[in-house]
Amino acid sequence: MKTTEKTFNAVGFMREERDKLSERLAKMTNQEILEYFQKRKKETNLKPLS
Repeated sequence: MKTTEKTFNAVGFMREERDKLSERLAKMTNQEILEYFQKRKKETNLKPLS
């Protein structure tokens, strides 16, 4: 069996990003959170899978 060494850990990256976002959102009010996500929606071209 051939083994490969990973250069990118997707699960680790996802967890780091989730933690950063949780930390950022914890300091915001509900209204600020809504405004943040509305702004991000306009800035990004990524669409969720359906």
